[in-house]
Amino acid sequence: MAKPKLKSAAKKATSHAGGDARHLGKSVIDSAQQIWLAGLGAFAKAQQEGSKLFEALVKEGTSLEAKTRKFTQSKVDEARGNVESTLGQVRERSQETWDKLEKVFEDRVSRSLKRLGIPGQADIKRLEARIDELARGGKKQSPVRKVAAKRGAK
Repeated sequence: MAKPKLKSAAKKATSHAGGDARHLGKSVIDSAQQIWLAGLGAFAKAQQEGSKLFEALVKEGTSLEAKTRKFTQSKVDEARGNVESTLGQVRERSQETWDKLEKVFEDRVSRSLKRLGIPGQADIKRLEARIDELARGGKKQSPVRKVAAKRGAK
């Protein structure tokens, strides 16, 4: 008789566990169905209000884009002004540098020409003035003529 008691206890345990499993399975199925229904409801709601939401998002995006463009343009203008200012300063400095370099070059060339005995611009201007004077008839006798005239008289 002990054996039949074991069978009935096992049956009770199995039937009790089976009841729990059925209850758990039903609970999962009910939850899944509720999740499915909630998804369908959300989908229907999104369809109803989706176009309104889309239009609102487009409007917000347009506004944000305008603000961003305005901000970006102001920064670009500011940067352009800084670059132009800096470029102006660089041009000015480079022009000053070239002017100094040109002056140094002219001075060195002038000194070299003097060392070689080649007349400079001032010497040539004096010679031109003397030639013009002589071409007018030599009204005023130069110191060279006076010396030559005195030597010829002796």
